[in-house]
Amino acid sequence: MEEMIIRKEKFHDLVERALKEYTVVAPVDNEGVVLFRRIATPSELTLEFSNTKIPAKSILFQQTETLFTFSQRESVTIDVPEDSEKVLLLGIRPCDAQSLAVLDHVFAGELEDPYVKKRENTVLIGLSCLAPEINCFCTSVGGSPFSAEYTDIQLTDIGENYYIEAKTDKGKKVLDGMSDLFRPATEEDTEKKKELEKKALDAMKRRMDTDDIVDRLENMFESSYWRKIALKCLGCAACTYACPTCHCFDMLDESAVARGARVRVWDSCMYPEYTRQASGYNPRPERMNRIRNRVYHKFNYYPKNWDIIACVGCGRCISVCPVNIDIIDVINRTCEAEP
Repeated sequence: MEEMIIRKEKFHDLVERALKEYTVVAPVDNEGVVLFRRIATPSELTLEFSNTKIPAKSILFQQTETLFTFSQRESVTIDVPEDSEKVLLLGIRPCDAQSLAVLDHVFAGELEDPYVKKRENTVLIGLSCLAPEINCFCTSVGGSPFSAEYTDIQLTDIGENYYIEAKTDKGKKVLDGMSDLFRPATEEDTEKKKELEKKALDAMKRRMDTDDIVDRLENMFESSYWRKIALKCLGCAACTYACPTCHCFDMLDESAVARGARVRVWDSCMYPEYTRQASGYNPRPERMNRIRNRVYHKFNYYPKNWDIIACVGCGRCISVCPVNIDIIDVINRTCEAEP
């Protein structure tokens, strides 16, 4: 597809025009914490950040979401909200874009989830990573700091300009009618981008050993290794809420007299209540059962079901863990652990 250049001082013009047709969601600096937020003007966004605190999944799979409302007068009526909003998700890192492809397997099943419509109505504008953080390891799980595989448009900061690649027809449609803002990328521009990509790849020092990970885990389900990790874990579930591919949820009915709503909220498999049954029986009674399940879900069950690892190497879980449990070390040490 087309490769173009836009000067940084003109980028706000691009966003201004996009705001006329789309709801633009972009990284916003909230007192030092960068989060995805709806913006009303280009001046609100920032593209100077490493990664957002909360992953981009929160836009399509919201932390709290009303699935439908119901009321009872003479009869019961159910109202499912229609979501036709066109969203431009700007500044999504390659790891977060890859995570949505992982979530597609969960929500785009036989029973269509509200996520599917939102996904169809959302254009992803990716932002290449010039300086990966110390805990980034996307290259170990099929990603790259400059990957544009899962985006519609990819931006790369090459100094005074942004290098723009329109990767899909959906992305090209966004840029149609804005030709006055761009110029074609030159060979020099492309070489600059390649140099920055090599620099970013060289900056990634950590690696997760995922070779034969499915088979390795298959043989150590009953290993004491999981109990050793559990001795350190607090069960706070910060890792799951920061993870761009975790998708556990709970549903509850909020009602008042003759009307109410069914609401979906994020949940975590790290909580003992998550698997506790009405009888009181819990198939994962101990913390080691829950830690093991989280690891197996991403690195054993998911690869067996869909042939992809359900981890995108963003490193958020490592950064937020209050007791420094490191998923890279957890997986790498399975090579040494006793079955």
